[in-house]
Amino acid sequence: MGKRAAVLCGAAVLVAGTVTAVPAQAQTAPLAWKKCGTAKYPRLQCASLEVPLDHSAPQGRRITLALSRVPHTAKKYQGPLLVNPGGPGGSGLTLAGFVASALPKAVAAQYDVIGFDPRGVDRSKPALDCKPRHFAPVRPDSVPITPRTEQANLSRARAFARACAEKYASVLPYIDTISSVRDIDRIRAALGERRINYFGYSYGTYLGAVYAKLYPQRVRRAALDSVVDPTGVWYGANLAQDIAFDDRHRALMAWIAKHDATYRLGTDPARVEAKWYAMRAALARKPAGGKVGASELEDTFLPGGYYNGYWPYLAEAFAAYVNKKDTAPLTEAYGNFGAADASDDNGYSVYAAVQCRDASWPRDWRRWRTDNRAVYAKAPFMTWNNAWYNAPCAFWPTNSLRSVDIANTKVPPMLLFQATDDAATPYEGAVTAHRRLARSSLVVERGGGNHAVTLGGNACLDKHLAAYLADGTVPRGTGTVDAVCDARPDPKPLSAKAKVTASRGAELHGLLGFRH
Repeated sequence: MGKRAAVLCGAAVLVAGTVTAVPAQAQTAPLAWKKCGTAKYPRLQCASLEVPLDHSAPQGRRITLALSRVPHTAKKYQGPLLVNPGGPGGSGLTLAGFVASALPKAVAAQYDVIGFDPRGVDRSKPALDCKPRHFAPVRPDSVPITPRTEQANLSRARAFARACAEKYASVLPYIDTISSVRDIDRIRAALGERRINYFGYSYGTYLGAVYAKLYPQRVRRAALDSVVDPTGVWYGANLAQDIAFDDRHRALMAWIAKHDATYRLGTDPARVEAKWYAMRAALARKPAGGKVGASELEDTFLPGGYYNGYWPYLAEAFAAYVNKKDTAPLTEAYGNFGAADASDDNGYSVYAAVQCRDASWPRDWRRWRTDNRAVYAKAPFMTWNNAWYNAPCAFWPTNSLRSVDIANTKVPPMLLFQATDDAATPYEGAVTAHRRLARSSLVVERGGGNHAVTLGGNACLDKHLAAYLADGTVPRGTGTVDAVCDARPDPKPLSAKAKVTASRGAELHGLLGFRH
């Protein structure tokens, strides 16, 4: 899901799916770490690193990357562990603190856990913010029932792409995965290390796999959680998401029906779902609080497809609207879940810039219309919302690169984690990546529907991750899957007013970039 904006082809050499790496400069200034701890993560340190905007012109313009670190404390030091939350567009600075605190102490103590904001993101400079200021708070209905609605959404997509090009014409050709991979190798050099360890979620799995493709000799260990399908980058992957998110939305409706004693929305999942779509239709006519229309409702419920810990809060807002005509819980839920994603100008701008630049997208809107109509007929929940989220790619002013073939026989064993019912990165994509990463192992969370499953409370998964980081142990099975862990139970309705951040899983998902 993303948008495009740039003017020139990137400097990366991509021919027939292969990538030629440009070596980092031999001499890199050491990093100057300073204390930047928070109440939750008091040991965090921060630094900055200058890198070339264009890695093929290392003496040219420089940009700045923001880095964080939780330093090792054990005598046994296993090197840096770079962590990435996905997105693209997610900030990784706080993630370093989370990972260092969530891993077993004995394991975390052996690593310098390194977070970073990729180029264009948050604390890195320049930080992208493409959103035109004239956008209204309530978007047009995502479903283009009429030509007028379709044109209104198309106008927004064109305006975003145009604004991004006007603000960042000289930068956008270099906001892409290949450039970020080369940045990672600059970070490695600045750390004074010959090899790195890597741990990435979601889009971060693709970033890590591409790094391993360009620099296999510089990878020591790499764990990838919720794995991007490398053959669907990025148009196909988004269409596949639509089907999977619809399945997760129906799982939420079934969970609400199961707990009818609490929510009073019915015991038949199909009827509960019909009430949700009736609510959507009502909000299309009259947005709740002047903020939550049909499209914003989809934004609000989308995080429920990523993490079932949000289900009780979404169900309460749904029930209050239907049963009591009370819109306050819904607008509150939008503020907690939907607005952060929809109005995060920097995160969305980087998401768009990377995805639209990384790979080819259809430039003829008729192709988008045909494909999304076909998917919408089977999966109405998020199909058009997702299409408009990515629609600027149809108008992006940059040429697109070729996606990278991550197939790799040279990298050390990598460890992959995947839930069977993950919507954001469907299961089949992890199997595809597993086959292309010749020595990898795949650990599956059976029956799990959450996106990003390690360090979220599943002890079985976390045991495999800890063993791998401790001494490189990977499970080896006889089939496609090397190890299986059962999913944790679905949540229960709230017994009292609770904060969304109560669990470690919620904390993790609060740090991850949505979409990929």
